[in-house]
Amino acid sequence: MEILTMPGHVIRRLNQMSTQVFATRMQEKGFDLTPVQFAALDATRATPGLDQASIAAKIAYDRATIGGVIERLLQKGYVARVVSEKDRRARVITLTEEGEQAYRRILPVVAELQKDILANLTAEERQVFLSLASKALGA
Repeated sequence: MEILTMPGHVIRRLNQMSTQVFATRMQEKGFDLTPVQFAALDATRATPGLDQASIAAKIAYDRATIGGVIERLLQKGYVARVVSEKDRRARVITLTEEGEQAYRRILPVVAELQKDILANLTAEERQVFLSLASKALGA
C-alpha cells in the first residue's frame, strides 16, 4: 500500500503509538494524566504565571481547547487559575503544591516511557530520529 510510506501516515501512527504507550504507563503507575495535560503541567512548572493562551503556544496546542486541559488540571488540584493583574481578560495559571508533588512523581515515569515509544530503535537511532523530527518541525 502506498500510504504506508507517506510521512503523514507514519507520523499519525507514531502519534497513536506514543499516546497509547503514555496512557498505558500512566495507568500502570496509578496516574490519570494525558500527554497534553502533562505538557501543560510541565510548561506551567517551567514558566510560572503564564496565561492559558501562552501555555497553548508553548506546547503547540490549540488555544480553543486548552481551557478544557487546564480545567482538568484544576479538578485534579495540580494548578490554580486566577485573573491576571496585568490583563483582567487573562487567566494566570500556577502550579499548586499538590501539582508540584505530582509532577515530581510523574516525571520519571514520562522520562522512562520515552524509550518505549521508539523501542525498535537503538539509542543512536533515537538521537538521529529526534534530530530529524526537530528539523522537520523547524526547531
